[in-house]
Amino acid sequence: MGLYSELNELWRSRPEELKVLLRERRILWRREPSVVRVERPLRLDRARGIGYKAKQGFVVLRVRVRRGGFSKPRPNSGRRPKAIGAVLHKVNVTMAEEAINRARKKYPNLHPIGCYPLTYDSLYKWFEVILVDPYHPAIRSDPEIQLPDPLRRRVERRLMREKSH
Repeated sequence: MGLYSELNELWRSRPEELKVLLRERRILWRREPSVVRVERPLRLDRARGIGYKAKQGFVVLRVRVRRGGFSKPRPNSGRRPKAIGAVLHKVNVTMAEEAINRARKKYPNLHPIGCYPLTYDSLYKWFEVILVDPYHPAIRSDPEIQLPDPLRRRVERRLMREKSH
């Protein structure tokens, strides 16, 4: 059995040490902002499966998404509509897609290549989102990294325009 299949099996079986470790980390993560840039992925097997490489141009974010249904009761006391918080999730958007959208909003110059769940508690669900900088020379020169064709053409067109000016 290889290293990544061992890691995958470890995350699936959830031994007691992993449960305790994740419980301690959730306590710390609750106090952090909802989108946090992390040094390296926690689930290396899933990140590598998505296409992550430990090189410049890759960014790993831990994104917190609120759990629950589509809406919650409207508050009785008055407040501005933005602060009411009645709408939690869109009907046709999964929590993983919501995490990706929050990462894109925070880092609009990066392109998400995927995400996977980390852990959850009664209020939040945490995801790791892998993003890539399509303009970074290390990313553009790597033939293994497959960017979507429209994005790749847009990057090349912009770089050609910058060269001509």
